[in-house]
Amino acid sequence: MMKLLLAFSALAFVHATQTRGNPIRKVVTMLQDMSAKVTKEGKKEEDLFEKFMCYCKNNVGVLKDSIQAGKDKIESLTAENKADVEKLKTTKANLKEHKQSLADAKEAMEKATGIRDKENTAFNQFKSDSDTNISALKAAISAVEKGMGSFLQTGSANVLRRYTMEQAEISDDSRQELLAFLAGGKDAQGYAPASGEIVGILKQMLDTMIADLKDGTAKEDGAAQSYESLMKAKNKESATLQASIEKEMKMVGDLSMKLAEIVNDLEETEDALAADEKFLKELESGCATKEAEWAEVCKTRQEELLALADTIKILNDDDALELFKKTLPGAGSSFIQMQEGASSMRNRALATIRAAAQVSRSMNMPRRPEFDFIELALSGKQMGFEKVIKMIDAMTKNLAKEQKDDNSKKEYCEKSIDETEDKKKVLENNLEDSNTNIEDTDGAIANLKSELAALADGINKLDKAVAEATATRKQEHADCEDLIASDTAAKEILGFAKNRLNKFYNPKLYKPPAKKELSAEDRIVENMGSAAAFVQVSAHSDNNNKVAPPPPPEAVGAYTKKSGESTGVIAMIDLLVADLDKEMQIAKIDEKNAQEEYETLMADSGAKRAADSKSITNKESAKAENEESLQAEKENNAALTTEHMETAKELFGFHGECDWLLKFFDVRREARTGEIDALGKAKAVLNGADYSLLQTSRRLRGSA
Repeated sequence: MMKLLLAFSALAFVHATQTRGNPIRKVVTMLQDMSAKVTKEGKKEEDLFEKFMCYCKNNVGVLKDSIQAGKDKIESLTAENKADVEKLKTTKANLKEHKQSLADAKEAMEKATGIRDKENTAFNQFKSDSDTNISALKAAISAVEKGMGSFLQTGSANVLRRYTMEQAEISDDSRQELLAFLAGGKDAQGYAPASGEIVGILKQMLDTMIADLKDGTAKEDGAAQSYESLMKAKNKESATLQASIEKEMKMVGDLSMKLAEIVNDLEETEDALAADEKFLKELESGCATKEAEWAEVCKTRQEELLALADTIKILNDDDALELFKKTLPGAGSSFIQMQEGASSMRNRALATIRAAAQVSRSMNMPRRPEFDFIELALSGKQMGFEKVIKMIDAMTKNLAKEQKDDNSKKEYCEKSIDETEDKKKVLENNLEDSNTNIEDTDGAIANLKSELAALADGINKLDKAVAEATATRKQEHADCEDLIASDTAAKEILGFAKNRLNKFYNPKLYKPPAKKELSAEDRIVENMGSAAAFVQVSAHSDNNNKVAPPPPPEAVGAYTKKSGESTGVIAMIDLLVADLDKEMQIAKIDEKNAQEEYETLMADSGAKRAADSKSITNKESAKAENEESLQAEKENNAALTTEHMETAKELFGFHGECDWLLKFFDVRREARTGEIDALGKAKAVLNGADYSLLQTSRRLRGSA
């Protein structure tokens, strides 16, 4: 192809020389094409830059939201950790106090039991002695009344004698008289029962002893009843304390486990926050660097366009301008206007879509991937307006359906929650502690699920951003390769043109091509040149056969080459070559920088993805542990009222399902209405596009 290009260039030059054409036309045409190419490449690079800055803006916003969410979570976890630490401290103090109270109660019970045992032993001994003494007294009274002196030799007499000496509460005279009688003295031998003196003493002693036994028995019964009451109260107190201790020990264990989970979650969140802050810092630095580089590129391109414009102005003398007007009659204006019209429509539609997305983000609404797809389609300028309008129609239909679903869900949620809350109020009882644990665990699981979903969504968005960056990098690389190939080909053409001019104007600088086997095309060129020379020789020979002319008039001077003009053309060609070298050098530097930035972005994205994946694994483990704890708590709660448990669970489910919707219903409706309105405006803008102009532009560009 290069040989053909050189051959055709040579043919064109010969033809131009033969027809006395101006060779500046080729340079002017090349300069015009180069200027258009620079402008076109500038537009393409501007689109790539806008995509890159859009990527920067979107990802900076996502990272800032993630960082703020991480800071909020750290603050929440810190506050929750502080509250749980205080709760654990209070619970441990109560546990210690209840354990001490239980020990004191047991000690009091043991002490009371010891005293009761001693009292009972003493009473039993007293009763035994009293029964023995009463029996002895009764026997003595019976014997004395019958006049049986042999009673003094019985064991009952000995018992009575010992009792009289040690325990009997009688006067000393009566004790002496009774002891003398029991000793068997003369009074005893001549004792007349009829006098009744001894019998009276014995009966008095018997009555006293029976009364003492009765009082002792009453005291013993009272002490036993007091002991039973005390033990019953202490047992009840101990049972209550034991139940409190078990509950507090379980609470201490649960709080300790929860604190460990909070600390672990806090560490993971801090690590993720640090990773996000690092990635944001690097991204902002890269975006700022890209903006500075883009400013330098724009400045350089403007300088290049100015140089090309100045060069064209130099070459546009009257003859060249007239020839340029004939060959390119107004080829550029309509195309440029059409391109600006289509671009303006895309930009207006894109601005409308982005404004709606910005409003939704200001309301803390999640970003919709469908808006990203529409923005990408409008930014890329590759997809036709018909497809974009279809995407907008599908998005509008989907938003309307979502609003209808939200309305139905809101009505269902409000009705269900009201009915369930009324039912729950009737059934509420002593399940508060157990249900609180279940609700806390469910809430922890819901938070973990939400965080897992957010992490998964973040990974998906990160993967999508990486894919977009990869596609952009491939396109930039391909554009760079195309630019270098095109510039290299242009340099070769300019070198050939310069060498051909030197052959005529500066023969010493002419470099003849290396000798080689001529191709078919080369032979055609050579033969055409030989034929032209033959025609000239033949014409000269024909003139020699004519009659000698008369003396010539005053001859003009020797032909002077337009070396000055050729020098300007050759210098301009050298300038074009230098510009091409500069453009290729800048393109290579930009390609290297872009590749380094891309590799850094891939490394940072990989690190963030790995950190988020690790966080997902840890949260899945925590979620599984919470689910196990929840199952254990539900099994413990199964013994309680089934109806209340089901009602509380149902109400919790309604709140978990509906609270977010009820809280943000108005915000979601307002944001969705704004999005539908923005989509309608964007569609109206796109419906004003003139596709015939686009087709005309493509034909003009293809024919050029």
